[in-house]
Amino acid sequence: MKKLRLALLTLIVSLFAASGARAEANWLTDFSKAQEEAKSEHKLLLLEFTGSDWCIWCKRLEAEILSQPEFANFAKENLVLVRADFPRAKPLSDEVRKQNMQLAQRFGINSFPTIIVLNGESTPVATLGYVPGGPDVFIKQLKALPKS
Repeated sequence: MKKLRLALLTLIVSLFAASGARAEANWLTDFSKAQEEAKSEHKLLLLEFTGSDWCIWCKRLEAEILSQPEFANFAKENLVLVRADFPRAKPLSDEVRKQNMQLAQRFGINSFPTIIVLNGESTPVATLGYVPGGPDVFIKQLKALPKS
């Protein structure tokens, strides 16, 4: 019984340690706030248009790139992240839904996933989408973009 408790305790400690070690990206939903942050911190603003609960390619982008620690670490130092979601089943506030529709119209979004990268002056510098190859390939594209 003692060995079982010890094994269980070891497992629990390992799970907590692993969950703490994983970096997570900080996604905002308020575009105006994100613009201010990007400008004041001299970072690029990455605006992701997604159908998070129904779009297959959006789910792949999330699983293979955006949820990976490498991306989260890069984003923390270089990006302000905004997610404009268009879910079918997940509820959104009316305010966020309206903002997302306005952003989609402003940037001419007609497919998901679409990523618009803006500089600190809110000028688009790139339009990206799902890229196979994991976070390293995606980060390489982001590093090549001008910040101003």
